[in-house]
Amino acid sequence: QAQLVESGGGSVQAGGSLRLSCAASGYMYRGCLGWFRQVPGKAREGVATLKAWTGAPPTAHYSDRVKGRFTISTDNAKNTLYLQMNSLKPEDTAMYYCAADSCPMDPLWEPGYGHWGQGTQVTVAS
Repeated sequence: QAQLVESGGGSVQAGGSLRLSCAASGYMYRGCLGWFRQVPGKAREGVATLKAWTGAPPTAHYSDRVKGRFTISTDNAKNTLYLQMNSLKPEDTAMYYCAADSCPMDPLWEPGYGHWGQGTQVTVAS
């Protein structure tokens, strides 16, 4: 059974860094993988996505809110997706989810993803 399991969330001061991990098991997904986030009362939004498990360096897509601060990457040998988050801001506080599916036309389009992890909480204190 396909499974996505996130880890690495926690609490950090503004300006700090965290690295999230998403372990993909049960299948070798060859679509897009990505990170999304959600705060209570708001829709889940795309943070960063890329095309998974290709031999060539993948093209990553970032939300304007995180561009230049966050980096998405994969370790193909470990079937793991990462999100390196630097220069964190209080507005980055959210539940972060890993997702996978065939690549939608807009790689950051949340409804285009049908496979989701359980989420990991990131809290950034001011």
